[in-house]
Amino acid sequence: MSRVSLCWIAAAVVLLGVASFPALADTPASCLYEEIKGDWTFYLGPDGQSKDVNCSAADLGSGTTPFQVSLTFPNLAFTPDGTQGTWTMVYNQGFEVNIANRKFFAFSSWETNGKVVTSHCDRTLNGWFHDRLNKDGKEYNAGNWGCYYGRKNVAVEPRVQFVGSSLSEVHGDRVYRPDHRMVEKINQAQSSWKAVEYPHFHGMKLSEVQRHMGNSRFPMPPKFPHTVKASVAPEELAQLPKNFDWRNVSGVNYVSPVRNQASCGSCYSFASMGMLESRVRILSKNKETPVFSPQNIVSCSEYSQGCDGGFSYLIGGKYGEDFGQIEESCFPYTATDEACSLRCANPRRWYSTDYRYVGGFYGGSSAPLMMKEVYENGPVAVAFEVHPDFKNYKSGVYRYTGVTSSFNPLVTTNHAVLVVGWGETEDGTPYWIVKNSWGTSWGMEGYFWILRNTDEVGIESCVVRATPVL
Repeated sequence: MSRVSLCWIAAAVVLLGVASFPALADTPASCLYEEIKGDWTFYLGPDGQSKDVNCSAADLGSGTTPFQVSLTFPNLAFTPDGTQGTWTMVYNQGFEVNIANRKFFAFSSWETNGKVVTSHCDRTLNGWFHDRLNKDGKEYNAGNWGCYYGRKNVAVEPRVQFVGSSLSEVHGDRVYRPDHRMVEKINQAQSSWKAVEYPHFHGMKLSEVQRHMGNSRFPMPPKFPHTVKASVAPEELAQLPKNFDWRNVSGVNYVSPVRNQASCGSCYSFASMGMLESRVRILSKNKETPVFSPQNIVSCSEYSQGCDGGFSYLIGGKYGEDFGQIEESCFPYTATDEACSLRCANPRRWYSTDYRYVGGFYGGSSAPLMMKEVYENGPVAVAFEVHPDFKNYKSGVYRYTGVTSSFNPLVTTNHAVLVVGWGETEDGTPYWIVKNSWGTSWGMEGYFWILRNTDEVGIESCVVRATPVL
């Protein structure tokens, strides 16, 4: 199969167009919830195949079996005979449907012409389906794989977007320069957090710094079209502690060490691995302390795009259920798009299940739901918009200042990180405690605090959880 996903999409810069679906292509499709919601026909190829089936190269032009499904608001799916299931968008790139004891996932269709991308949100690229098994109230991959593609029963007008320049075109070979004036402006603009200039950026190409900060693609999709949030009872919320941190629960640390993704857009992999590592520690009471391989995801995952990005929902969740994670020793991190080549002949596979967006679907999360999930089950993977000022964070409660640099014209990106707890400052400012993947020399030994309860730069809008299988 061909790797066909991306990490986090944001403003201004995008890679140049790709001719067709296979061959390590990004998926620059950008589809809205209302364009996906509705009646679909999935055209299923033969099942009975293994999880190694090459769906990107499958010929599904004839001999398919139609499967009708209605995707309704907010996340319910129905077949014509009344069978009920669920569905969710995966960012604005595709959608997953869970119905009739099967899971279906595909990316939305798109095509490019020079620097113009046309998204066809009423159809999908070739995707994957497999049977699912309910056991002990959780869902597991039961095998029996096949390939399919989807067509919406009512056509949707294609969306045409102009694609900006690539990072190399924008930045060329320009090198990052210290901008002490920017740091001064950030610290003068507010007193919530402290900014510093980090020497490890010095001498890096601007394109490398940009990639380190996240992946820049199309503008963020708008917020979920309706306000539908699962509620947390006030009395239940009141029972949660004022401060909570999985690094110190009765003196015990359940969080794996901070790592450094370097100049590779693999934030989604580090956030996903960090979530699963912590949850294994919690479930096993620290008897099991694996460190999983982000490089395995970068090099081997069919659901992501290597150093050009991916989604925690697909990696910490779907990939973990379908293929399992391997440990770091079997594929050490190199921060490159090297070929998939494991160092272990038969590595242990750590599987996960019960993966979902907190709130039940993309767009359904909220701060109270996040707190409840973190407290009861462990850290969660989140995404947020990284503005240029964030790279200078040192301590305090981060909030976006709007300060930028004329020396280093970096653009907004999206970045995946791990929420491990929460707290309040002495003056009562609520914050999340977040583990980054930029090494221990950045921030507060690799961590940062960010304003809580306000969805600051989107930190509470895209929240992923999964349960390791021990």
